[in-house]
Amino acid sequence: MGATERRVSVTVLLVDVANVLGARPDGWWRDRAGATARLLARFAALPGTTVPGPDGGPLTCTGLTAVVEGAARDVTGPPGVRLVRATGSGDDALAAEAQAAAGPLLVVTADRGLRARLPPGTAVAGPGWLLGVLPSGAPPTG
Repeated sequence: MGATERRVSVTVLLVDVANVLGARPDGWWRDRAGATARLLARFAALPGTTVPGPDGGPLTCTGLTAVVEGAARDVTGPPGVRLVRATGSGDDALAAEAQAAAGPLLVVTADRGLRARLPPGTAVAGPGWLLGVLPSGAPPTG
């Protein structure tokens, strides 16, 4: 690989949806389920695409798993987005999904406690990165 070439990282995104929603205080709490559905709709464009990764290098998203909880647990996910409906703590569900992952994984959360529960070496990015690479469109919340 030449000095100007970058290796493409291929991975599944595992997203802490409540944490991503909470990253922007734009009124999402008035309709958590609706805000979640709109955010999930934006996620649907990512699988199969290559975006700038958190390190600036190219990242090919091979799949996206979104962990939803509480009032957002009953939302319908769009095609291409796998939903995990946490029956208890969203953090517990996300940590379990990370433990069970069979391939490369990028967890999206700013939750330090959750990050500490992930398997050693798990790649993590904050919500700002994900919101920055989502295709433009309607804002994720109302």
